[in-house]
Amino acid sequence: MFEIAEAGEDLPAMIEPAFLIPHRKDYYLFVLVKQGSSRHWVDSVPYTLKPDTFYFTVPQQVHLKEEMLPMQGLVLRFTEEFLQLEENRGLRDLPLLQNPAGGHELRLSAADRSFVGDRMCQLLSEFRGSDPWRNQMLAAQLRVLVLYLSRLYTEQFGVADNGDRRLLKEFQSLVELHYRQEHEVAGYAGLLHISPGHLNDRVKQQSGKTAIHHIHARILVEAKRQLLHTELSVKEIADELGFEDPAYFNRWFKRITGNTPMGYRTEIREMYR
Repeated sequence: MFEIAEAGEDLPAMIEPAFLIPHRKDYYLFVLVKQGSSRHWVDSVPYTLKPDTFYFTVPQQVHLKEEMLPMQGLVLRFTEEFLQLEENRGLRDLPLLQNPAGGHELRLSAADRSFVGDRMCQLLSEFRGSDPWRNQMLAAQLRVLVLYLSRLYTEQFGVADNGDRRLLKEFQSLVELHYRQEHEVAGYAGLLHISPGHLNDRVKQQSGKTAIHHIHARILVEAKRQLLHTELSVKEIADELGFEDPAYFNRWFKRITGNTPMGYRTEIREMYR
């Protein structure tokens, strides 16, 4: 449910056997890199690990690491179940864990490195101990860490915190649940008991993007995952994502990406080789 370790010490036990092949994680992952460099991919985007940089991923993103290279740093992971504990529920609503921009890395200044490093070391010390109120201390320290990193997130990804974002969060949660069946703003507006126009206005105000952009972005992420990591045909992928007409799925995909699904599959697999 919650683990933290120093890279090179307890880390091998935290690494799945599938680490070097495409795989999905079912937990949140934080990595503070102090030394070392290696190349990896998250949802088809390549990253090269850099020292004094903070990396983070959320559940169900597709990961691929090209090779295991020596690294020094701190690695923390926790599950959705950990966030369901009463003392942790507020964390789920913070920008870093919501990740509306689909980011993966944060640049750290000297002051940021000091703060994040100290906080993660405190978490590691608490995790290794068995003192009274250990779980409550872990929850409190993790909240401070995520709050601090969410501040950096909003600065670096340009995601404004426009006051009450509950509607946006509810909409994003519904998209995550229903994107395979529901592709229209009106459908989500009905689930939220508001008009499509009001939903679109509020979502755009709170995220800077239209409601249909959020819907299409989530469908597109899954389409790209399937094209890269499975041998499903374009028709099968279209069916799985709720498109009744494969030809329309082809046109939709090309309009958004500038490439056909098969063209994308060929190009992205060439990049992975």
